[in-house]
Amino acid sequence: MGVRDWVRNRLLDLAMRQMDGLRPEALERASGQVLEVGFGTALNLEHYPGTVSALTGLDPKPADGLPAFAARIEAARFPVERCLLRADGELPFDEGVFDSVVTTWTLCSIPDPSAALAEMRRVLKPGGTYCFIEHGRAPTDRTARWQDRCDPLWKRISDGCHMNRAIDTLVQTADFEIVNLDRFRMPGPGLLSHMYRGVARRRTGESTTSIS
Repeated sequence: MGVRDWVRNRLLDLAMRQMDGLRPEALERASGQVLEVGFGTALNLEHYPGTVSALTGLDPKPADGLPAFAARIEAARFPVERCLLRADGELPFDEGVFDSVVTTWTLCSIPDPSAALAEMRRVLKPGGTYCFIEHGRAPTDRTARWQDRCDPLWKRISDGCHMNRAIDTLVQTADFEIVNLDRFRMPGPGLLSHMYRGVARRRTGESTTSIS
């Protein structure tokens, strides 16, 4: 692991630990065999409910040099398997093998989120759940315009993160049905603090979305 990755993993872990209070509610509908896309530094593991039986963590960038990373995997209450892969390529899993798919602050930085969501849907069992919490496009036009202006620079300095993606639109366009969605703003800069927390499933008919 190079110096750049060593520094990146520690800064990422420090920043994302600030979100720990939001994780339990975002993950409470996960169950059975889980695919977590954007495994990062394994911060979600301690927040999964007892209904999870095993987890496959997908991430293209290893975090092995971070001592807390190994400790979190060791402390998990269920088996954890890791795959060092991009999410927007063809995933090496059969169709419909996972009971739940999870992303937490991940869709912002995947180069092709539509391709990634299509693969997530493919590997999700019929009736399975997609649980997500993501930051993205603001609901107000003024802030959204500033996000569009600042996004090219932000992407360059933040390891490919986009601040202006409309997460609900991406999920629905990938033929998921959003069954619950909370939109809220976290403390902090308005360009980065607008959150989407929701649960989706394979689209089966007319939407029953509940937005609060």
